[in-house]
Amino acid sequence: MSVQIDHLLHESRRFPPSPEFAASSVATESLYTDAAADRLGFWAEQARDLLHWHKPFTRTLDWTNPPFAKWFDDGELNVAYNCLDRHVLAGNGDRIALHWEGEPGDSRAISYAQLTTEVKRAANVLLGLGVRAGDRVAIYLPMIPEAVVAMLAVARIGAVHSVIFGGFSAESLRSRIDDAEAVVVITADGGYRKGRATPLKPAVDAALASGDSSVHTVLVVERTGGDVEWNERDKWWHEELAGVSDEHEAQPFPAENPLFILYTSGTTGKPKGILHTSGGYLTQVAFTHKNVFDLKPEKDVFWCTADVGWITGHSYVVYGPLANGATQVLYEGTPDTPHPGRWWEIIEKYKVSILYTAPTAIRTFMKIGRQEPQKFDLTSLRLLGSVGEPINPEAWMWYREVIGNQLTPVVDTWWQTETGAIMISALPGLTEAKPGAAQVAIPGVSIDVIGEDGEHVGHGNGGLLVVTEPWPSMLRGIWGDPERYIETYWEKFQDAPNGPLYFAGDGARLDRDGDIWLLGRVDDVMNVSGHRLSTAEIESSLVAHGVVAEAAVVGAHDDTTGQAVVAFVIIKYSQTDAASHADISAVLRAHVTLQIGAIARPREIHIVTELPKTRSGKIMRRLLRDVAEGREIGDTTTLADTSIMQIISASMR
Repeated sequence: MSVQIDHLLHESRRFPPSPEFAASSVATESLYTDAAADRLGFWAEQARDLLHWHKPFTRTLDWTNPPFAKWFDDGELNVAYNCLDRHVLAGNGDRIALHWEGEPGDSRAISYAQLTTEVKRAANVLLGLGVRAGDRVAIYLPMIPEAVVAMLAVARIGAVHSVIFGGFSAESLRSRIDDAEAVVVITADGGYRKGRATPLKPAVDAALASGDSSVHTVLVVERTGGDVEWNERDKWWHEELAGVSDEHEAQPFPAENPLFILYTSGTTGKPKGILHTSGGYLTQVAFTHKNVFDLKPEKDVFWCTADVGWITGHSYVVYGPLANGATQVLYEGTPDTPHPGRWWEIIEKYKVSILYTAPTAIRTFMKIGRQEPQKFDLTSLRLLGSVGEPINPEAWMWYREVIGNQLTPVVDTWWQTETGAIMISALPGLTEAKPGAAQVAIPGVSIDVIGEDGEHVGHGNGGLLVVTEPWPSMLRGIWGDPERYIETYWEKFQDAPNGPLYFAGDGARLDRDGDIWLLGRVDDVMNVSGHRLSTAEIESSLVAHGVVAEAAVVGAHDDTTGQAVVAFVIIKYSQTDAASHADISAVLRAHVTLQIGAIARPREIHIVTELPKTRSGKIMRRLLRDVAEGREIGDTTTLADTSIMQIISASMR
């Protein structure tokens, strides 16, 4: 008998695509039928159609040594050539690749021809520094065009980049540089965040202070003009680029050539470097970017708000959009600087047609209120996307109604650093959308929801989300640690009848139609009086109440029930003076009881001003569990604001 995750919250609203949207949809039903008929043939066709191969492949998948996959491995290509040169050669050199907006208001429009030239120069600089195919280059930059240039230049010469988010400390930076044995670091004097210049280079200097690093050169981009200490290994980016040729011929590399290492956030102990390679990764990010976002590159302006330090920025800021020849927006700063309508102002300015962002951002805007976006012209938007964690139905509805003017399709996407590209999503011209549901596996991807015993749970039930077949953009391992790769992702279901299953660590349920609803991380599932309850569902119930902007739920030890529900909620600005905290808590406890049942009623509800989040927007529920159970608070170094936990702890005394 498998242990299932109980599902108690029901959502019945449905939104089919409009006839106009469906009629011009990029994706067609044939994607599903073709993939179902011949999955490997389907991916081979996508790889040939979407990419330029210097040497065509003849073998689609080598799965003789699971879980170590090889895709298109006898073919050769150059990732940067696919993102740049071929668009220029096709006559699209004047098309804008990047509309860049700095937080202080400075901006640049960079065409495909200009971006190609910059990448060629940067590639020549790296070669001049002795960087060769297979070498690792660490990139520690703000959201400026040079971050994109640096990534593509590394890819162009067959080297491997490791982008490290600009919010990480010197200690985190050092551990990642050391693990990858990087030979060059590309950084900046600083960047702008929340209205002020934030230095970056001092963290690099501190990370390399011991002198025993593999790094021989630090390239420094001048962004803020702030004072920087100078070392013998340091070189100015602009000076180095000015001294080299803008001619560079892209050489082909094997499809399984490593492209990047990306360290997962919040790691403790030895860093976990997720390794992705070239041909399969680029195929799936290009395919999903085109079909999930209904991309029309000659007309659309795409904006993914993620930082390039995260996988979303790799796949849907750099590689997917540029492989497809898209025009996109790149923004350096925060959504509320210098005013809370900054994002909407940018959408109006550049006539953004596709917006892809995180549920935490959407809920933050809900907290502020609809009056801010309503000050701006958002009619250019025709598609909205969500990424990062399950989106609760009320945030989905607010996104569609307020930002999308009650017309715009919303695609909620599920995927991970490890999967490389979107795995589950509606296709907006084909799928009847359900608020809060991730919905269906993309064509060519095989997903199941199973119990602890490995058996399919059936429609209407919850369990563990697994990927049952290898996919092109899958991680190829953990850098330097194959045993950890097997143990972390494949060991739980390594003896499945048809080969090992990839276990994502997420809980999910199948509704009556077989559509997939994400229930959050399995370690966020609570066991209350023998019922396994999803934190995501209780959070959705809380946010569905009119006073709540955002909520996080954790399970805390309880002598009677095993675990009890403890909730932390943020009240909308418009409701902050409405009632006492005790009254609000009582109303919300009754609301959850009515919506879900007494079993899910929170034992405690704490009203807070903010939740502990990483700079990528993920809520750190383990820290809230520490508070709820009266333990010493764990590591907070990856939080966007490390003072939040002291504020929350003080408010509970």
